[in-house]
Amino acid sequence: MTQGPAPSRAESVDTLFAGPEPALFIEAPSAGPGALGRAFAFPNPVNEYAARSTAGIVVCLSTLALVLGLATGAAWPLWAIALGFWLRVAGGPRYSPAGRLAVHVIAPRLGPAKLVAGPPKRFAQGIGAVVSSTAVAFAAAGLPAGAWIALAVLIVAASLEAFAGFCLGCWIFGRLQLAGLVPASVCEACSDIAQRRSR
Repeated sequence: MTQGPAPSRAESVDTLFAGPEPALFIEAPSAGPGALGRAFAFPNPVNEYAARSTAGIVVCLSTLALVLGLATGAAWPLWAIALGFWLRVAGGPRYSPAGRLAVHVIAPRLGPAKLVAGPPKRFAQGIGAVVSSTAVAFAAAGLPAGAWIALAVLIVAASLEAFAGFCLGCWIFGRLQLAGLVPASVCEACSDIAQRRSR
């Protein structure tokens, strides 16, 4: 019996991987974030109405703290405000009572969710955490005037987001990304928007 030419090495390899069951060669799923990563994950995207509602709560609490501080010298509300910011930096609304109130009670009553990128919002919460912690530090150092000035700055920034829809921290995030100080991989959607606006 006459035999045909032997298949080449390349043809043999092709035949091996061209079997009738391609499902056998499905790529293994990549490993997801660990327990620690999930515990400190920030939501992305974020409901803009929830973010603005949280800012509105911050305005109310900070104004109350400012009035109480000027009237009585009490500085303990500053600690609560700073803690709230750090909790939101750590895990979004998950650990923050104000965040949960905004997400689950207030925002659903404002209409369908308006989704925006999460990283700039987390950056903005980080700025709030730094400013509020600065107010705490001034108060602890016996410099109440510095504490109330820092708190007033916080009220102005939170009011811009709550009532005008302008997130100062998000704007700073965009400027830093345009300058190359924040990698595009941190928020690719933000990078695209920033580049279009800069043209």
